Amino acid sequence: MSQLTAPAPESDQPSAKKARLDYRFVLSPQWLGGLAFCVIFSIACALLGQWQMDRRMEAVTEINKVLENYDEAPVPLAGHADLFTDFQAAQEWTPVSLTGAYDEEDTRIVRNRPKAGKPGYEVLVPFRADTGETIVVNRGWLPIGNTAGRPDVVPSPPEGEVTVQVRTRPGEPDIGRDAPEGQLASIDLVAFEESVGYQVADTAYGEMIQEDPAPQTRPQTLVPPTLDEGPHLSYSVQWFLFGLMSFFVWGYMARQRAINDRDDRALGLTEETGYIAAYRPPRPKPVRRRNGRPTDEEAEDALLDAADSHP
Repeated sequence: MSQLTAPAPESDQPSAKKARLDYRFVLSPQWLGGLAFCVIFSIACALLGQWQMDRRMEAVTEINKVLENYDEAPVPLAGHADLFTDFQAAQEWTPVSLTGAYDEEDTRIVRNRPKAGKPGYEVLVPFRADTGETIVVNRGWLPIGNTAGRPDVVPSPPEGEVTVQVRTRPGEPDIGRDAPEGQLASIDLVAFEESVGYQVADTAYGEMIQEDPAPQTRPQTLVPPTLDEGPHLSYSVQWFLFGLMSFFVWGYMARQRAINDRDDRALGLTEETGYIAAYRPPRPKPVRRRNGRPTDEEAEDALLDAADSHP
């Protein structure tokens, strides 16, 4: 009487999932090339992330200058003329009180100065202070007029002795554009000085806060500085994450390849035998005729089998 042998427990049976994963394929040129691409891509992402971080730091620096200087009490021009003649970046937005008179005849209009999405101009007037300096004052903004190339009306500044409160702003560079007579392409103080023919403070100008006495009409107040640092921090983090994700994607694809290779080995499918040769679907069973005679398909198969058995 034969002895029956109990089947091995399921835990003792070989399982494809318990086989060791083989990652040697990552040493192939194809996979090493993919890894090299990840390295280059991550370096590019890191540089872009650092660029966004630098832009954020610039914005934070500007915000700090506004918070430190914008709402301070005005200082007199006497003793602080260097705010306009030897301007330092940390001094931007410092309020200064000027006493003297405007030189309306040398008013200049600055072109292409949008405000709230609307095109317009800004009005620059030289101010001869009683301390001897001539400071360029930006009196405000005007919309474009009915006549192309200039505003309809430029409001006159107060006549006689005037006390003006301004905030210091750095002069702008020459942008290389021409402008009609009496106009400037930017707040280039050197170009302003050349146009009027006498010396003015050429490192900073004053953005007007108020005038005493106040005129009946004046240009519109300029837009105050923003305290928003922008989306630079989030953009920077995103770039750094993109660089890291490239390695995660490469590693995930490598693991999936290793799992697929393990499963193929468990089924006996290899690159040498070929997947198509290892698995051939069975031929469909032919339908026999009612009279018992073989069908055309059966006859054809019989001929093919006979040819295979007698080479």
